[in-house]
Amino acid sequence: MNLRSAFRSVILGLGALSLAACGINSVPTKEEAAKAKWADVEAQFQRRANLIPNLAEVAKGAGENERAILTEVTDARARATSVNVTADDLGDAAKMEEFAAAQAQMSQGIGRLLASFEAYPNIQSTQAYLTLQSQLEGTENRIAVALRDYNEAVRDYNTTIRTFPDTIGANIIHGAEPMVPYKATTEGAEEAPQLDMTSGN
Repeated sequence: MNLRSAFRSVILGLGALSLAACGINSVPTKEEAAKAKWADVEAQFQRRANLIPNLAEVAKGAGENERAILTEVTDARARATSVNVTADDLGDAAKMEEFAAAQAQMSQGIGRLLASFEAYPNIQSTQAYLTLQSQLEGTENRIAVALRDYNEAVRDYNTTIRTFPDTIGANIIHGAEPMVPYKATTEGAEEAPQLDMTSGN
């Protein structure tokens, strides 16, 4: 190996290292990680939406007030499932806010309906209700975890595209745009409803 080949190898090696340090690989990697976390969020919201028909079955024996709340929950489900946020929309704050508002409405409706069931010991004692309550609580917890993971991935991505030297590759090569973290539009909407199962017994 002559001196010229060695010099060329060193230059190529340094060039590769400098490109790696400029976000060539880290920016798309972190963007894809955030998109994957968003897919997890969507899966959990879809799981919750899929539980609503079961909630309707349990509510059939309830009174008129519960039917009105159930109608509200069913309508909220329709609105929530009609607002779609794709990976391409993760930088659109208005779209993310619309999605969050629709999901918050559904969270509130489910919480109100389950809380209203507490006045009906015969509903509380059925296995269907107990199973559904457990599934909904578990889903709300999974949603909270998925949202936390998504927001952390977005924070990591947004920090990467704004800090040196990754910002060079992010802006010049990838044209990277910041992503929008998920924000609950209602205080506590991201948390599972708290139910008092001892009342009415």
